Amino acid sequence: MGRTRKGRNISGWLIVDKPIGLTSSAVVNKVRWAFDAKKAGHAGTLDPEATGLLAIALGEATKTIPYITDAEKAYEFVIKLGAATNTDDAEGEIIATSLSRPADAEIINELQSFIGETMQVPPKFSAVKIDGERAYKLARAGEEVEISARPLFVSELTLIDRPTVNSVVLGMTCGKGGYVRAVARDLGQALGCYAHVTKLRRIWSGPFDLENSVTLETLEPFARTLKIDKYLRPLEDGLADLSKGTTNAEGAAKLQNGNPAICFTNAEYGDEIWVSYEGKAQAIGHFRSGEIFPNRVILQKID
Repeated sequence: MGRTRKGRNISGWLIVDKPIGLTSSAVVNKVRWAFDAKKAGHAGTLDPEATGLLAIALGEATKTIPYITDAEKAYEFVIKLGAATNTDDAEGEIIATSLSRPADAEIINELQSFIGETMQVPPKFSAVKIDGERAYKLARAGEEVEISARPLFVSELTLIDRPTVNSVVLGMTCGKGGYVRAVARDLGQALGCYAHVTKLRRIWSGPFDLENSVTLETLEPFARTLKIDKYLRPLEDGLADLSKGTTNAEGAAKLQNGNPAICFTNAEYGDEIWVSYEGKAQAIGHFRSGEIFPNRVILQKID
């Protein structure tokens, strides 16, 4: 028999403003402990030196993580011009320098080439797997790392500010799998001046934004008490970007067993939707001929 994980059967989303210096996994562990939750996970990794929105799912909300991971995300970041590093951020070693400094107009013009469907090569120091090993582990071991380019959709990339001749503040909105460090690296190469990220902050992710986030310091006084639950957002908030339907008691019982069920919705045939009963999400699936055919069952209690 497998070991049963201890903790509360609590479900929902916690939107954390991640501090600098912690890994995303470390933040998840702190949150799981604070809520005494059985299960927790996060949607979209932030590097230790990055800050901003980290969406953490507890309990049954972990089943909806892919819908946040796959959603668009927005970042604000600072890049330093004139130097490239082996990690594409300020933590790495400088591997190339240049005295060239592009004008604002040159930067704005070059940013346009990054918008839309593009191919991006992730940084060598990243969590991308190569033959089963993380790229950053191979890179740290001194091995030559070759990473294939991956598709990325960038809907917006703009110049926000130019604080100094050596630094630029950019804003980017992109789809799943985008590496901000790679954007800085490639922009520096395109401009002929080299560049790397010195500061990175995630502003929003899917339906979640920083305005409704909480810090670890705010949570600390309420850790391991029921009062901390006031910071938890409903599981359903993570499904805001999907069409919604409802079902009845009989349908909810069928869905709990993974069977198709009656569904009332304005969605079109074939749409992926989520279905609730008495306000609680029951399943995610595809709508066809008045029924939802579930591909992901959410085991919330039916009173």
